[in-house]
Amino acid sequence: MEPAPEMKRNRFPSMNFEAEILAAPHDNSELYVVPSMRSLTAEEYVEAFKSFLDHSTEHQCMDEFNKEEMPRIMAGLGNGKSTINVLGVGSGTGEQDLKMIRILQAAHPGVLINNEIVEPNPQHVAAYKELVNQAPDLQGVSFIWHQLTSSEYEQQVKEKCINKKFDFIHMIQMLYRVEDIPNIIKFFHSCLDHQGKLLIIILADSSGWASLWKKYRHCLPSTDSGHYITSDGITAVLRRLGIQYRVHEFPSGWDITECFVEGDPAGGQMMDFLTGTKNFLGTAPPALRRRLQEALCQPECSSKKDGRVIFCNNLSMIVVES
Repeated sequence: MEPAPEMKRNRFPSMNFEAEILAAPHDNSELYVVPSMRSLTAEEYVEAFKSFLDHSTEHQCMDEFNKEEMPRIMAGLGNGKSTINVLGVGSGTGEQDLKMIRILQAAHPGVLINNEIVEPNPQHVAAYKELVNQAPDLQGVSFIWHQLTSSEYEQQVKEKCINKKFDFIHMIQMLYRVEDIPNIIKFFHSCLDHQGKLLIIILADSSGWASLWKKYRHCLPSTDSGHYITSDGITAVLRRLGIQYRVHEFPSGWDITECFVEGDPAGGQMMDFLTGTKNFLGTAPPALRRRLQEALCQPECSSKKDGRVIFCNNLSMIVVES
């Protein structure tokens, strides 16, 4: 899940440095400090998210969607215009954005592409810009970055009475930390031009995340404070709004085996990503840590393959009509 501020973690929770707890060791010899649990900072999230990507097929899953469905979607955009306007909301470091831009270029050779990006994480914005600087094949594509959350962007558009319309808007793995999901979907849908399309990529209801959030939410720490929403929640919003859509589901897995290996650095980072907590394995009460590890192994969440624990990370690609 891409899985970011506007991805799996859309807005980074503030750093909640709670008071450290003084506790007595078992031998009562002296007091010692128990580190408190706190949310990931923006920088720590970037590292934890990288560990998730390194051990999951998230991007490969999106590549399958790009190969099977995106050329047809892109071919229907623009309505013969000389410039196609694209808006990425919560674009992260830009890898997926540029893959879609290249599909759009192939579908509409010679057409200019105006690509705007809404992304609140400064590190992600910097990485995206560097990726563009290193790409020799983006002639005819202009880039504008807005270092804002989706809500801040909406506020700016309304305050400045900006009436720009987009042919294609995408929101990849970013609705989990949005305050008002129905409003954000309604707003960005209103930004579509005639025959435009909005792509929402979100965790599927068949994913292990859905089971974890519905059945085992008590196993997650309070630092993971977001909307536990999957594709069914999004399609319910679209139906209430009377908006037409199609859903494509693609399988994806996340190898979490190292999450159960004591002291494994990658496993620790993956648990931090999963819980939104800095050093979860080192700061969580043992009972909470044990409950979460047991929940992750349940068949609704994970499967075993060749001795590895593979968490189900299936994605739903929701294509919304204007």
